[in-house]
Amino acid sequence: MRLAAGALAAGALATAALAAAPRPACAQTFLTQEEALRLAFPPPADVERRTAFLTDAQRAEAGRRAGTDLATGIVTYYVGRGADGAPLGAAWFDVHRVRTLPEAVMVVAAPDGTVRRIEVLKFAEPPEYVAPERWLAQFDGRPLDGDLALKRGIVNLTGATLTSRAVTDAVRRALALQAVLAPFAGPGPSVGPGPPADAGSPPAAAAP
Repeated sequence: MRLAAGALAAGALATAALAAAPRPACAQTFLTQEEALRLAFPPPADVERRTAFLTDAQRAEAGRRAGTDLATGIVTYYVGRGADGAPLGAAWFDVHRVRTLPEAVMVVAAPDGTVRRIEVLKFAEPPEYVAPERWLAQFDGRPLDGDLALKRGIVNLTGATLTSRAVTDAVRRALALQAVLAPFAGPGPSVGPGPPADAGSPPAAAAP
């Protein structure tokens, strides 16, 4: 697997943000970023790191589609291609607060903009609130639409509503960024109309 250099040394933004946050004794690390990328795009896939500097219009459009605020206008993501050059998807890393402590997740979107995989890399809240794989599996194959929301197409995780909301918002942000940046549509970003998020969805907390 090859990781191409990005325009900035920003590839570790999400990891650095999580590292800077307060960590209780119960904080858990499940995967490193490299391990997560290998799960998303196993060898001999080629993985290219890209850094996008969103314009105000792109950031606003991504936020509108996601229904949550973007913590930054600098976005680093990873594009996977097979040995034949065919696109496999894009991996987006999202660091956010759950209740008072951070979580880091990887959302892999297929070239058609649907969810292909979700992995929890780090979780600093008590371990009983982490989203299990069986709950995360309900996102597989879902597009960014009105059903990608709690109490609609996504079933709430019993006893962990804040985790459910945080992960759902992260998935919506990842799919919205892919729709705006269009990494498989050729050079240059693409900003166009898209489905607005549920007006009742609260904005996600900024990453610590």
